[in-house]
Amino acid sequence: MGERTSYTPGTFSWAELMTSDAGAAKDFYSTVFGWEYEDNPTGPDPDAPVYSMAQRDGHNVAALFADDSQPPHWNCYVTVESVDDTAQRATDTGGTLIHEAFDVMDVGRMAVIADPTGAALCLWEPRRHIGATLVNTTGSMTWNDLVTPDPDAASDFYGKLFGWTFEELPGDVDYRVIRNGDGDNGGILPQDGMAAWMPYFGHDDVDRLTTEVDGLGGKLYNGPMQLNGGRVAVLGDPQGAVFAVWTGHLDD
Repeated sequence: MGERTSYTPGTFSWAELMTSDAGAAKDFYSTVFGWEYEDNPTGPDPDAPVYSMAQRDGHNVAALFADDSQPPHWNCYVTVESVDDTAQRATDTGGTLIHEAFDVMDVGRMAVIADPTGAALCLWEPRRHIGATLVNTTGSMTWNDLVTPDPDAASDFYGKLFGWTFEELPGDVDYRVIRNGDGDNGGILPQDGMAAWMPYFGHDDVDRLTTEVDGLGGKLYNGPMQLNGGRVAVLGDPQGAVFAVWTGHLDD
């Protein structure tokens, strides 16, 4: 089982949902992934926003919170040694600083950047919270893809920022596997339109889920598709946030 106590810098370590309706999102993802939730107020005020940890088998696997300042979407996080240094390096190499570095109470320090193709990405310097303590299982994060109209620009940027390398897979689509050191760490997929990072979560039966998602208020965008080692589909939740699901081989 993919239990984690730390992450090598440059590794995807967390996914969080910003949603317009936290209650409805909780119900949806509980049905899809069997998530339970631990609600954490973000301040002493009774009306302070609540940050809900999604849990599987007693492990934190993701989170969600209500915020209607942006359309609902998933945020993907990469662990770094120093958020401040990495954020500065991001701007020096052609990226944009969306939110400057700040402390998240005593759990970590973060910043939000955008790559030159426009995709937002969260940087995480762990303190008390490392990110997901369980990955690569049913109901936990298994992968992260960047969809972008300019994979060359994105690859150049992230190679300089994190030291990532890329392996182009054979086929009709220019899909690139991201490698952080010796480990596979996600992928880059060329696609017209807005650039964005998208998390994948493990599921017992992607094909069955694609027949059920409409009845749960969600949407099937693509799939199910057969890839090396498994089946994948791209879905939307009832509020419109896009994510992917995977049934197949999972690394430890």
